[in-house]
Amino acid sequence: MNSISQQLFTRAQQSIPGGVNSPVRAFKSVGGTPVFIKKAKGAYLYDADGNRYIDYIASWGPMILGHAHEPVVQAICEKAVDSTSFGAPTELEIDMAELIISMAPNVDLIRMVSSGTEACMSALRLARGYTGRNKFIKFEGCYHGHADPFLVKAGSGLATLQIQTVPGVSAGVSNDTLTCAYNDLEAVQQLVAEHKDQIAAIIIEPVAGNMGCILPKAGFIEGLRAICDREGIVFIFDEVMTGFRLAPGGAQQTLGIAADLVTYGKVIGGGMPVGAFGGKKQIMERIAPLGNVYQAGTLSGNPIAMIAGYTTLKELKDNPSIYTDLAEKTAYLHEGLDRVLTTSGIPYTINRLGSMISVHFSDQPVTDFASAASANNALFNRFFHAMLKRGIYLPPSPFESWFLNQALTLSDLDATIEAARESLGEIGG
Repeated sequence: MNSISQQLFTRAQQSIPGGVNSPVRAFKSVGGTPVFIKKAKGAYLYDADGNRYIDYIASWGPMILGHAHEPVVQAICEKAVDSTSFGAPTELEIDMAELIISMAPNVDLIRMVSSGTEACMSALRLARGYTGRNKFIKFEGCYHGHADPFLVKAGSGLATLQIQTVPGVSAGVSNDTLTCAYNDLEAVQQLVAEHKDQIAAIIIEPVAGNMGCILPKAGFIEGLRAICDREGIVFIFDEVMTGFRLAPGGAQQTLGIAADLVTYGKVIGGGMPVGAFGGKKQIMERIAPLGNVYQAGTLSGNPIAMIAGYTTLKELKDNPSIYTDLAEKTAYLHEGLDRVLTTSGIPYTINRLGSMISVHFSDQPVTDFASAASANNALFNRFFHAMLKRGIYLPPSPFESWFLNQALTLSDLDATIEAARESLGEIGG
């Protein structure tokens, strides 16, 4: 008999392209029918058939405190009574901006938007307007949203669907997008030399999360910072994933590297659709209405999104031990997975930083998109379904980081490790 999720997916495909509103949800990479979620609480998801799952997606990062976190839910309900949108300034927007600036290094001014894609798109436009240059450098496997310039050799969803060239992105746009392998500083130096005084920005996920969790090699980010300083290039940190997740000050604080512009999303909205971009005053002052680089949005600074994000960030700022606790839980999970994977005899590598972690079935270090893509991803697909069957909800793609949330208990982690042991025994090599 078909499950309710199967019935819903069949129905969805009649009115929604592919039956989903974001491609990775379609389970194309791992195969099978996507699970339709009905509700979530704390560390758990509950699907339309009543099954419970321990969640390692956390809505792709935002739910760092757990699902339906009571203070956030209460704040949203109280604010909604006053209306869900004004299209006019509110004091709450100022509170949010001041809170972000108090937590994030090198952010003098901040502009709220409605998504991480919008934040990255706007930051790139600002860098171009500020420098008067058009070209920019991104890294293979880094995903900065689905704006046209960023869809050249992007990671995550495109890798999952094996899309190499995106129709609808013009050659002119593609020509201004220069790409390098992540962690290859020499290639960046060569590109900069070949396009002297033409490069407006270098944009990077300082800790990549869209080809698995990929850490920068020692000296890589520092080298990029030095190049940008020398060549007058705007250095953009895409912290849509890492912002307020790795530390109160995000990857800038964790890595000890200053960016010129920073983009945010996910955690900053507490589960609501929010993004932001900010940075140095002399650059941000070029944004309208102060400057002539135009950016606008009807729902930017939406009060419901602002109160959800403000409540989340305030709790993280007031309780920095949350970050220590999350890192310890992630290390505990890492150690447990190490034990069962070593016993299984299956080649593997695990990448981890803070509350981000990824498992790759590879006998080589995974340091960039090429090494992530060369892992045994067919084996990951079987592992995903074996874990799902045991009530563990992992990202349905080998090219995605796992995200832990504060509601996870040691019992949840132990159950996950045991499920991994059973799953590896089931799928073999």
